[in-house]
Amino acid sequence: MEPCMEYFLAQVLQKDMGRRVQIAQELIEYITDRQKSHDLEQDQSMLDRMVDGLAAGWVNSSNFKGKHKNAILQMITTVEIFYNPSVQSCFYTLLEQVFRAAAEAGPYDILKLYNTKGNIINISPKLESNTRQTQYKLEVVAADCKTDSLGSELATALGFDLLAMEKRLQALEKKILVESADMPSIMYEMRNRVESFREKLESVEHLSWLGLFKELTEGMNKPSPFYHKCSLRKTKEECQQVMENYLQMSSLEVTEEVRQYLKTPTFDNWQWEDAEIMVLLQLMYIDLDFMSKFNIEMEVLQQFLFEVYRHYNNIPFHNFKHCFCVTQMMYGLIWLTDLQNKMDDIDILTMLTSAICHDLDHPGYNNAYQINARTELALRYNDISPLENHHCSVAFKILEKPENNIFRNLTTEQFKRIREGMIKCVLATDMTRHNEILNQFRSIVSVFDFHNKNHKDILTMIIIKVSDISNEARPLDVAEPWLDCLLQEFFNQSDMEKLEGLPVSPFMDRDKVTKPSSQTGFIRFVLLPLFIELANLFPNLEQHIIDPVRKALDYYTEMEKALEKEKQNRTGGSQSDKVVKPPEKQNENQKNTDQTESYKTANSTKLKVNSSGILKKTKALQPLQKIE
Repeated sequence: MEPCMEYFLAQVLQKDMGRRVQIAQELIEYITDRQKSHDLEQDQSMLDRMVDGLAAGWVNSSNFKGKHKNAILQMITTVEIFYNPSVQSCFYTLLEQVFRAAAEAGPYDILKLYNTKGNIINISPKLESNTRQTQYKLEVVAADCKTDSLGSELATALGFDLLAMEKRLQALEKKILVESADMPSIMYEMRNRVESFREKLESVEHLSWLGLFKELTEGMNKPSPFYHKCSLRKTKEECQQVMENYLQMSSLEVTEEVRQYLKTPTFDNWQWEDAEIMVLLQLMYIDLDFMSKFNIEMEVLQQFLFEVYRHYNNIPFHNFKHCFCVTQMMYGLIWLTDLQNKMDDIDILTMLTSAICHDLDHPGYNNAYQINARTELALRYNDISPLENHHCSVAFKILEKPENNIFRNLTTEQFKRIREGMIKCVLATDMTRHNEILNQFRSIVSVFDFHNKNHKDILTMIIIKVSDISNEARPLDVAEPWLDCLLQEFFNQSDMEKLEGLPVSPFMDRDKVTKPSSQTGFIRFVLLPLFIELANLFPNLEQHIIDPVRKALDYYTEMEKALEKEKQNRTGGSQSDKVVKPPEKQNENQKNTDQTESYKTANSTKLKVNSSGILKKTKALQPLQKIE
């Protein structure tokens, strides 16, 4: 028989305290079912009788104990709430208090309830019963949220109402259907916006108030790896995990498709994790036959690459991935120009190792900042290429330890030659010396002699300079995320310069620079003249590095025109400038990537674990045999 109001009343009057809890639960389920079926009117008379009886004082008779009176009062209040829509919100408050008591949470703590799938579900009377097999998870996600914090103070000062945002988020959460247990897309969007705002508040040491909320770019197809929440130095745990993964994968043989793809300027670095990048750097030394020619032990090379990885910092642009990109372009140019047959092996070893070490321990702030801020590096190196001198110093400190020294089996004369060459190459990456080095190369390119040491020294400096600023020679979908990373690092520096009252570099000011304006002049007056001079010595490079750069210039020129047109068409001046992508981008991407489609297919898949438990990249890394 279906229970009724009389049943619940009788049960409460006859049972003890332990039983009342169960009866209350049954009553809630009963009322909930009646609500779902919209069959509430027939119970209204019973409710009236209970209320009338309470008013008449019949619950005060000697037949009823105090605990029974309290139970009846609680039940009548509960029933009234369910039958009176105007006070239903009160029940939500009571229910919330029950959950807070269960979680031993304070009145200002934030609770979240999760189902067995890990989805957030709403705390409401419609919550389904759970069992030991389908237990809910109740979690206190924030404690004492009423306390003012630095973030809330900053938000108030900047005109943001975090309380209103939280209320809106809670209102949206209540709209979630318990049956589906899935969050609507608007919830994800709202959560991401709140998280983004919180991250910006946490990183105020790198941001000025002027640029706090200005977005870097819009409409990016590939996310850029900004490092908002990372510390400058890598953690010990992070390094250990990467080293373990690297050692696991280092014994795997790389397919021929990847080996050939690695030799092309179109290589996409975004598909590879740090441990895999170390495997690819190791492969370069193997394929250039440095291991046997210079008696480099595999364990020493691996330890050297790990120390290099460890000494690159978590900054937006000059990080370990940038180190790999420069080295990979250097490696590609060596093969494209057949330098192995034109220069000594020790010169090729010097160039490749210089590329790996060229930005070691970069702090994310350039030489101009170091000098103007009078940093320790500027004082140590007397304002003369402080960063580049520091990169060299860190490189040779790594090589000082025998377990890291890949040159330890060379003669003293050979090491002296490599050290001299590495210092020349790394110091050449200081852009204040750009015109000096380019003019030197122009003066000899028409009479270049590969037997002339001075000619070869200048060529090595030119090649590392080309490799260092070669991102625009890559396909647009690879190059453009790097531009966003570079602008992020530039803007961080200009914000710091403003906060410290230092001179601000115009090309780094987020209030003056746009993506297209940062590139058109740089490509036209720096990249193309440099690349063209190198192609004058090696004509076959034109299709590999000059044509893509010219396409990139056209792309950013069209973007700049579109931006100017948008500014002219705007009716108000309050809206931030938006970068409008020209329609040619998709076509340009396709043109740039057609020739390497088969290679990209080999790298586009995620890491998997093979039957022996070793990580591999499908179609890219195959466990064929140990590398000798």
